[in-house]
Formats: sequence, structure tokens, C-alpha cells
Amino acid sequence: MARKILLAVDINNEEANKAPLAAALDLAHDGGVLHVVSVLPDFGFAQVSQYFPEGYEHKMIDEFTHSLAAWVKSHVPEGVEAHPHVAHGTIYDEVVKAGDKLGVDVIVIGSHRHALRDYLVGPNAERVVRHSNRSVYVARS
Repeated sequence: MARKILLAVDINNEEANKAPLAAALDLAHDGGVLHVVSVLPDFGFAQVSQYFPEGYEHKMIDEFTHSLAAWVKSHVPEGVEAHPHVAHGTIYDEVVKAGDKLGVDVIVIGSHRHALRDYLVGPNAERVVRHSNRSVYVARS
């Protein structure tokens, strides 16, 4: 049984979170600790950030942090120890970093098909599988 589980979620895509959440809760059923991470993408290019008001990025992170905490409270049953974590950057890179930083036993991430090129595993899930030193459980949405 996994003692420390990292669940990667997209709090803006309720349907995509169902299968990974169920898998993570199943893994944590006997006293495991659930760490829930959601990644706020960065601006991509420094030139883009100049078009936003000063402090905008910090405000976004604060709001995202509150949203993730509310998501965890409403989706993780009482009795399951759960900790929300907000990351900022490239999704797959931040999920891998979070898994390493937290020393988790397994990363649970969802995957769904958007196109033929994503036939086996979605692009973020595939990159997490390829780059992580942790076990990765890919839950189909």
C-alpha cells in the first residue's frame, strides 16, 4: 500500500478528475496521506507578462490556492488526510518536482484522448511517466 500519494488535478475540469481521484482514494484507503497538486501555468514568455498589471501573477496564485483548498475540502472525504499544493510553471515538470519534493510513493494523474497522437497516454501524463523517478498510476478519464 502507498503511504504518500500525489494526486495531480485540474480544478477547472471536473470530469477529468473523477478517475484519478477515485484511484488516489483507493490507494489511500488504509491510512495513506493524499497530497493534491494543481499547476497554474506560467505566462510562457517574459514578454507576455509585461501586458499584465504588476502583482497580477501573485494575485492569481493566491486565488488559485484558495480554489484548490476548496476543491480538496469538497472532494476528499473526511477521515482522509489531504494536503493541497499549488505549483506554478509547466504542468508535467511541476508534478514531477512535487513528487520528488514530497517524497511520495506514487503519483496519480489522469489521461484522456484528445487526438490520435495521444492515443496511449495524454501529453502531460506521458511526460510525467517518462521523467519521474516515482511510480506513476495513470487513470483514464
